Amino acid sequence: MSDLPPAGSHIHLTAICGVGMASLAGLLKARGYRITGSDQNIYPPMSTYLADIGIDVLAGFRAEHLVPRPDLVVIGNAVSRNNPEAAAVLDLGIDYISFPQALGRFLIAMRSSLVVAGTHGKTTTCALAAWVLTSAGLDPGFFVGGVPLNFASGWNAGTGEHVVLEGDEYDTAFFDKGPTFLHYRPRHVILTSVEFDHADIYRDLDHVKSAFAKLVDIIPADGSLVVCSDYPDAVALSRAAKAPSVTYGESGDWSAQKIKFDRGRSFFEPCFKGRSEGLIEAAVIGLHNVKNALGVYAMGRTMGIAGAKLRDGFGTFKGVKRRQEVRGEKRGVTVIDDFAHHPTAVRETIGAVRGAYAGRRLWAIFEPRSNTSKRNVFADEFAAALALADQTIVAGVYQPERVPEDQRLSVQDLVGKINRIGGAGRALTIADSAAIAEHVARHSRPGDVLLVMSNGGFDAVHEKILQALAG
Repeated sequence: MSDLPPAGSHIHLTAICGVGMASLAGLLKARGYRITGSDQNIYPPMSTYLADIGIDVLAGFRAEHLVPRPDLVVIGNAVSRNNPEAAAVLDLGIDYISFPQALGRFLIAMRSSLVVAGTHGKTTTCALAAWVLTSAGLDPGFFVGGVPLNFASGWNAGTGEHVVLEGDEYDTAFFDKGPTFLHYRPRHVILTSVEFDHADIYRDLDHVKSAFAKLVDIIPADGSLVVCSDYPDAVALSRAAKAPSVTYGESGDWSAQKIKFDRGRSFFEPCFKGRSEGLIEAAVIGLHNVKNALGVYAMGRTMGIAGAKLRDGFGTFKGVKRRQEVRGEKRGVTVIDDFAHHPTAVRETIGAVRGAYAGRRLWAIFEPRSNTSKRNVFADEFAAALALADQTIVAGVYQPERVPEDQRLSVQDLVGKINRIGGAGRALTIADSAAIAEHVARHSRPGDVLLVMSNGGFDAVHEKILQALAG
């Protein structure tokens, strides 16, 4: 595109260690730009990824990080107007854009955009769609809000006509409060779910629905919308689309029949209005991931791709880092990492892991870290979900001072609710990651499965648990 800076230009990323921003840094570096970046939360896997591709991360946010003066600054969505670097960008008149604007400019351009949106399942569904289209020989560009294990990173420029993107409903930047997915020029959309989330920026469910309504409205008439029938609010929104829509799910136009699980794999038949299109073997676990796979298949068929071309990719999908990822096993105890931070995702993840490790004692180790989970709005729902585990540890609220006290989750109250649902002694709270690791090492036994859930680094609790078990 004509508005692209010339190769060799200096682009600085403020808040570079977010999953999306780090991947964007890799994309821009591969495009021939000189990349610098800064962040105050520097931890793996993104810090490791940036180091591996030769990008040094400057610690903290300082105006001096903009010397020498960059040609363009990409400002992450968590950066506020009074951030020292953001303030300096504005004061010095340096050109700046948001992260989703950068994707539109440097990756999507004039290609056909397939956006995966919804409250749940976006990252896995997007990674799966990218891999299935790649396996089908279409060489799509893609940008996933995670690290797909089939690829070297969460992005690929691709040479094909399609670009697959994870579309978040979160706001774009301090200078653009609209949802990020509105910048992705969607021609095709998979809408996985619509529920209340992001309580820091959305007032209620109706406010969330208004964001998704804007997404549905900008799908062109020659595009398509594939929407999960199991979420009534998503289906209701789809009725206003100019583009044709099709549903998938338990009561959808597309349904998954003859579902079976065996040794970490799922088997199902995608059926369109009751007519089977053969057997799919998918390397995912849990009913929610079968549903994600069905959505990808339905979209592929809606886009006119032959079923036989789509099927191979499902069986060779390796998953996404931090999505039901086995981090290690010591003393017969398996440690699994997952990104779940909404009560629906916590419930579905616990169910999937229990199904995959039937007969084994399951621990849920949960950190209230996201801007929604730190609030008391979902306390009852989190209690019901976490009570599905045999043992539960709830860590302290991450950066509690960022939530007004009257809205803040009480982990003591949450633990009490879990114990009232599941029985006394099922849950406890331990604030410190080292203390969590010590408790687990002392009280776990061979065969136990430890499911760690947080949308952040959780102070490297996974490694600390494995070290404590090894000691």
